Amino acid sequence: MEDIYWPGFCGNGSRYTAFWSWSLTVNTSNPDVTQCFQDTVFVWVSCGIFWLFALFFIPVLSSKPTVHRMRDAGKLNLAKMILSILLCLTSILDLLKSFSEIPTHQTPPAAFVAPAIYAFTFGMSSFVITYEFKKGEVSSAMLFIFWSILLLLGGVSLRSKIIQVQIQDLDSMFRVVTFCVHYTCIVLEFILHLWADAKALPESTPDWGELSEKQPILIKAKPPTKSSGNREISPEIRSSFLSRILYWWITKLVIKGYKQALVFADMYGLLPEDSCDVILPKFLGEWRKEKVKMNNSAVRFSASHDCSGTPNGYQSHQMGNGIPSAKTTLTDTLHVETIASTQGQPSLLMALLRTFGPYYAMAALLRLLFDAVTFVNPMLLSLMITFVETGDPLTWRGYLLAVVMFLVSMIRSLLNQNYMRICLRVGLRARTAIIATVYRKSLKLSSAARKKSTVGEIVNLMSVDAQKMQESPIFLHLIWSSAIAIIVALVLLWEYLGVATLAGLVVIILLIPLNAYAGTQIRAHQVTQMSLKDQRLKVLNEVLNAIKILKLYAWEESFQSKVTGIRDTELVSLRNVQIANAFTSIIWFCAPLLMALASFATFVLSDPNNVLDPNTAFVSLSLFTIVNSYVSAVPISIMYLVQAGVSIGRLNRFLKEEELDTSVVDRTSSANGTISVTDGTFSWDRDEPTTLQHINIEIPPGSLVAVVGQVGSGKSSLLNALLGDMERISGKINVKGSVAYVPQQAWIQNKTVKENILFGKQWNQSFYKKCLRTCALEQDLKILPAGDQTEIGEKGVNLSGGQKQRVSLARAVYQDCDVYLMDDPLSAVDSHVGKHIFDHVIGPEGLLQGKTRILTTNGISFLPKVDAIIVLTKGVISEIGTYQELLSHNGAFAEFIKNYLNEKESESESEEEEDMRSQLRRQISVLSGSESGSEQDHHVRKRKRQISRQTSKQTSRQTSFGESTHAQEVMKIGEQLIEEEYAERGTVKYTHMLSYIRASGLRAILMVTIGYIGFVSCLIGANIWLNLWSNDQVVNGTQQLTDLRLGVYGGLGAGQLSYIVVQYFGIAFGCVIASGTIHKSFLERIMRAPMSFFDTTPLGRIMNRFSKDMETVDLNLPHTVEIILAASAQVIAVVAVVMYSTPIFAVVLLPLGVLYFMTQKLYLSSARQFIRIDATKRSPIYSHFGETLIGASSIRAYQQQERFMQLTDKMIDDNQMAWYGYIMSNRWCGVLMETYGCFVILFAAIFAVLATGSGSITGGDAGMSISLSLNVTQMLNYLVRASCDFEIQVVAIERIQEYSAVEVEAPWDIDHRRPPPEWPQKGEVQFDQYSVRYRPGLDLVLKNVTFQVEPGEKVGIVGRTGAGKSSLTLALFRIIESAAGSITIDGVKIADIGLHQLRSKITIIPQEPELFSGTLRSNLDPFGLYSDQDVWNALEHAHLKGFVATLPARLQHEISEAGENLSVGQRQLVCLARALLRKTKILVLDEATAAVDMETDDLIQSTIRSEFKECTVVTIAHRLNTIMDYDRVLVLDKGTIKEFQPPSVLLQDKRSTFYGMAKDAGLV
Repeated sequence: MEDIYWPGFCGNGSRYTAFWSWSLTVNTSNPDVTQCFQDTVFVWVSCGIFWLFALFFIPVLSSKPTVHRMRDAGKLNLAKMILSILLCLTSILDLLKSFSEIPTHQTPPAAFVAPAIYAFTFGMSSFVITYEFKKGEVSSAMLFIFWSILLLLGGVSLRSKIIQVQIQDLDSMFRVVTFCVHYTCIVLEFILHLWADAKALPESTPDWGELSEKQPILIKAKPPTKSSGNREISPEIRSSFLSRILYWWITKLVIKGYKQALVFADMYGLLPEDSCDVILPKFLGEWRKEKVKMNNSAVRFSASHDCSGTPNGYQSHQMGNGIPSAKTTLTDTLHVETIASTQGQPSLLMALLRTFGPYYAMAALLRLLFDAVTFVNPMLLSLMITFVETGDPLTWRGYLLAVVMFLVSMIRSLLNQNYMRICLRVGLRARTAIIATVYRKSLKLSSAARKKSTVGEIVNLMSVDAQKMQESPIFLHLIWSSAIAIIVALVLLWEYLGVATLAGLVVIILLIPLNAYAGTQIRAHQVTQMSLKDQRLKVLNEVLNAIKILKLYAWEESFQSKVTGIRDTELVSLRNVQIANAFTSIIWFCAPLLMALASFATFVLSDPNNVLDPNTAFVSLSLFTIVNSYVSAVPISIMYLVQAGVSIGRLNRFLKEEELDTSVVDRTSSANGTISVTDGTFSWDRDEPTTLQHINIEIPPGSLVAVVGQVGSGKSSLLNALLGDMERISGKINVKGSVAYVPQQAWIQNKTVKENILFGKQWNQSFYKKCLRTCALEQDLKILPAGDQTEIGEKGVNLSGGQKQRVSLARAVYQDCDVYLMDDPLSAVDSHVGKHIFDHVIGPEGLLQGKTRILTTNGISFLPKVDAIIVLTKGVISEIGTYQELLSHNGAFAEFIKNYLNEKESESESEEEEDMRSQLRRQISVLSGSESGSEQDHHVRKRKRQISRQTSKQTSRQTSFGESTHAQEVMKIGEQLIEEEYAERGTVKYTHMLSYIRASGLRAILMVTIGYIGFVSCLIGANIWLNLWSNDQVVNGTQQLTDLRLGVYGGLGAGQLSYIVVQYFGIAFGCVIASGTIHKSFLERIMRAPMSFFDTTPLGRIMNRFSKDMETVDLNLPHTVEIILAASAQVIAVVAVVMYSTPIFAVVLLPLGVLYFMTQKLYLSSARQFIRIDATKRSPIYSHFGETLIGASSIRAYQQQERFMQLTDKMIDDNQMAWYGYIMSNRWCGVLMETYGCFVILFAAIFAVLATGSGSITGGDAGMSISLSLNVTQMLNYLVRASCDFEIQVVAIERIQEYSAVEVEAPWDIDHRRPPPEWPQKGEVQFDQYSVRYRPGLDLVLKNVTFQVEPGEKVGIVGRTGAGKSSLTLALFRIIESAAGSITIDGVKIADIGLHQLRSKITIIPQEPELFSGTLRSNLDPFGLYSDQDVWNALEHAHLKGFVATLPARLQHEISEAGENLSVGQRQLVCLARALLRKTKILVLDEATAAVDMETDDLIQSTIRSEFKECTVVTIAHRLNTIMDYDRVLVLDKGTIKEFQPPSVLLQDKRSTFYGMAKDAGLV
């Protein structure tokens, strides 16, 4: 070859002035580069790359705020700048030298252009160094790459200069000196850029959105080392560019994780740009833009009102206190106008792309570079095979090829790892944005939307769907890059195989429709599976929330079957997904094999002169391997993107759900405390009938207004309307000032008592104590071991209903708001405690005097003291007025009073209340014209009330902590009830891995084993056979054994295909079986766990295992198993073949193996803990989320959304700290593993070069060895990481089995001890020397208790707090087991029979009614044991038949989650219907009527007396008046029986404890 000259630019002369010289550079044993090449290509490449980076990087820098002045610069920055200026000066000197030589020399243009470009570039680099410091950049990627290129190219130039000095061929010593200075400065610049400039870090992170060049932040150059939470911030922020791309910055944490188990305190804080505070505002801004598109569904409502008349002759009037009487009936005409749509539906995907797209685009660039570099090594392989075959004597060429292959592989590795880093970081940010957005959306959901999305479904969005979005960014770029790479590979294959390449192309084209079909099947089954998963989690959430009720009713099997049924259907979909995935994987795994076989066959058969030599065979095989890596990525990418697509659709639908209209309640147009509603009509759902109609009220500031009415009249709905929680059909609402809300069912957080009361407000000691005193909480706190620092369990599990309500009220009082909306807060407390609270808190002289108060109530005791009363009847205000005004009318209020007077058992009353009752009776009898009862009946009732009053007043001195639950027993030993979630430490036990393998079944294990061994054998055989084929001698231009070689090669390929099918389908079936087995055993164990487990375990932890951990077992583990088997097969084949071709490779195999093992061990120790910590930090998010959904109305009412959102954001960041540590340690491991793989390539190539000199290697051997080595880098990396991932993912099994090993209750059924079907016939209950404790190590709560309850007897159980009342009842149901003694029912010891055999024969009506989503019938009879007629009879006796008969679906009426579409009173009646349906001989009442109105209470009491008159009734009496007509009273004190006599006898005995309780209360 001739040298290339460029005389017009490089000049004429020796070969050193040529542009390119083959003789100087290539065809020599001492290669060199021409000066012109150095002055042109070297300069243009290095400076061109710099300016290309600057073109994009400078605008990015300019968008950042200025954080420093140059006078703040440190020594490192000054040194960099000085060296850069010095480089610029040396270039200028070279340029001046060239000008000075013009008169005496014919200086070529290259001598002017090169120093000029350098001078300009180095000047720009000085500016960049300064500018980056001002912008707070600690390390520059652009400058590091620039100096690295200059260092590399300068090294070549330095060698050239040394050679010239040696041969004394120098044009100018001046340029040698300037070059030495130039190169020394470059070396120093490179060294300085290895370190980050810590002084460039700002003390705090500026907000880029608010700052500009005009408003620079000028702060001290103090690098941040702590995050806002006093946690060490990630060292990444102060690391150099090299440390970042090699992940050295996390090495310290990885090593620490190897030495000791990492804990959460060890986690690095997130970088600011990865935190919720930075990510969320950007994403929400983009999502708001998308939501503008929802105008197409907007509907505008307008209303006209016609006052058509006033019923009963009463006219609308304004009362003296400013509260109007609303006796008018309004007829509203609604006009609905649909707004024309001009835009499409909002797209979550577009919002995500606009938020994270620019950063994600960097990943696309890295992917493109990675793909380009990938095809360099096959070209180098071709040169290496040629080198070996020709026996090239210039060995430096071989060594150069080996080094270049090593460097190319390293660059490829770094590009891949940093591509992964960006994608994973984008995924992390997307998950953060999605979880935080879903949480915010859930706080704003309308009531109609809440019915569509249950707690379980929304938790699934946060756990599963957000995780899918986190995993998908990696695979999106793989789709298009794979297509491009496959095309490039086919083009290169054409160079070697020619037309035969088309055969391979045909194979791909034929496989595309099959893959497309499989993709559609995956998507369809994925949608079904996700839907079923939602259903399963929804049911599980309800089951776990009401687990105590299930145990008391012995309904665990029914609901377990319900969950199992859904799970079985889900497993069918999961199996279909796995089969479709296996089918897709098989297609694309076999595609390269089929391509190679088809192409080689076509190549050798199409022309006898086509010889499959080593170059053709192994370069083609290397290209086929590249195709394999890309086509195998396609099914995985499709799978993940399909899953992400499904998740985007689900998230999109949820985020588009209707939100509460914040403009419904006007808070601006009146004085603080004013409440007014004008022409208000409201509904819970626009598609359902209205709940409140024609509401007109105006309440002036400081008023106390009572709202009364029967069950279902709309009292609670009115308060919800004022809160803005209902759909406003028409009218206006005005509530001015801050609002406090006390719901009917108290909402309690899993925090301390004090935190529940403060509720985010600053502590004021004096006011706080006043709140405790007025809300009657002081005595309660004295009992608790840690006082107000005592932690309350989930949903207030360790509090009674009364105390939860008082804590809720204390929270409202402490907030010191302008308006108080109280939904019957006094129903759950004793009447005297209620009177105390009314007098000291709610009433005219209470703490809230001067505040606007609306109180819904079912009693009349306090009505004379209120300013006005609103009477609701079927959603309409029938009357408004003062107490005396309404009493003078014979209207709805008078009817309400009649119901009160006719109660058989009234609440305890004071003397003044009794006088009021007498006065009411007289007034009502005058109005109605009839007597309300005989004088004798009146005296009888009066005597009963006196007894009731005496015996119940003592509760004002007691706490209403009536229940002594397991949670309270735990509380005795410390203030913390819920322990921090435990994370295992150290190596995952192999028993967990083996349990997963065993769970897959013997058939699947055999299929996988046979398929794996067969596949590996065929793979090794195919490679060795191809080597033998390529080394066949060529005779007369052809190979003689072509047919034999092709036939055997084809047979081995068919064997690979057959065995891989067996293996993949074995994995698919086995993993589904294992998932089903693990879930089944987990569910069974949880359903059989004792109540103590649920009292001390947050439901979020259990749900986390059922959702996220089961998701890992269902989908991630099968995929990881596939990768392990595929990668290990490739590695085994490579090692076998390389050892076969170059046995000397064994020398480096051992040390490389040791390095692999050590790195894996080092990485795995940390990664395992990262995953465990990540799992433990997910649970609080789900628990907090479920807690928030239940209390959403309270949170909105108190305007606490921002605080709760900030708390959620912090939880998300805490969770992401562990996850970010995991993915960065994963990249750290990847870089090291791939570096070792690059050394495998280097040694394989070097050994080939060494063997070439001795002639002991053929081109086929070298080609096979190096081509497989190129592949082993990726395979080894996959194998090690997949093995680590497998162990890490087995943590999910570990966590599941942790709860699968919890202690269980006694057997549900014991066949050989089954009592007779009619047992118990009499209902006799006998305790014999019975003792019980809640768990080993705790004190006895019942001590040697002996008593007998006769058949049909009514017994009340009383005692002070901690006496053992609830313990005795729990013992009766065997919720807690005996420590000594026995309980006998009708002669059968309950400890000898199964729990269900016992519990199904005893009926309980609990204090708080629990319903489940499903039909009304399934709530009454989940086992389907009773006929429809039996159910209707039960409903009739429970006074629900009329209501159910009006429902369109009747018994099949759908009950929403937790029974939210029924009122509390209706729910309690459903519980009564359950009891009536079971109709057992023993009935237990747990203060079942505390939270219902008087009429419902009367219905329940009358039904119990009539329907259970022949049954044994045991009542836990927190208020003694409820048991005064019982046969006997059991008085407990500190776990022992003090008395067991009729109440009248006990009151007559002044020495009795019962009498003493009355005496303590000052009543006798």
